Amino acid sequence: MKRLALLHTVLFLADVFKKKIAARYPDLDSFHVVDESLLPELLRSGGAMTPGLVRRIAAQAGLARDAGAGLILFTCSSTSPAVDLVRPLIDVPIVKIDDPMAVRAVQLGERIGVVCTTKTTFLPSQNLVRQHASRLGKNVHVQARLESAAFDAIMAGDKIRHDELVRQVAADLSRECDVVVLAQASMAHLSPELSESLKIPVLAGPDLCVEALADYLKD
Repeated sequence: MKRLALLHTVLFLADVFKKKIAARYPDLDSFHVVDESLLPELLRSGGAMTPGLVRRIAAQAGLARDAGAGLILFTCSSTSPAVDLVRPLIDVPIVKIDDPMAVRAVQLGERIGVVCTTKTTFLPSQNLVRQHASRLGKNVHVQARLESAAFDAIMAGDKIRHDELVRQVAADLSRECDVVVLAQASMAHLSPELSESLKIPVLAGPDLCVEALADYLKD
């Protein structure tokens, strides 16, 4: 089985994925790298992939490869456009956290709702769904909602307010969509609850991604 490198932009995701990886792949050789400077810079740039950001993300991937990684996972949705630029430069596969979620979404329906809480994921998440739809020969309509107040709430430590806002946005989208995707890992804990209450699939990246790694990890 390949060695897995997980590259994060927020510390809490390292802890989340350590537990998920250990539970699903107890014998897997893996390591985690956290660069908390990337996301604030992305937020300041409005999500623009500046040359400096791309170089740093490429450097992180290169260092992971030099450390023996046979597979690299980026767990930050906001870095998606930069990962597309970096992939041709690294001779090991690179997976984005939301790749499996986007694939599942286009398999489940044509009308896809996307919930975002930061502007840095707003366009990348929509584009990712459309890219996978095109690759699979599917016609989809993507409807996205940005709820910045939820991000402000979670950054202020108000998880209850964050969850209330996300629930409302997901409920609004569910009236017009076949499936809803939660575009950031910070919302993933709401996926089971919303799927049950809204009576349509509500997808989140982390669990789908961890499960999909099995195919990539094979030697």
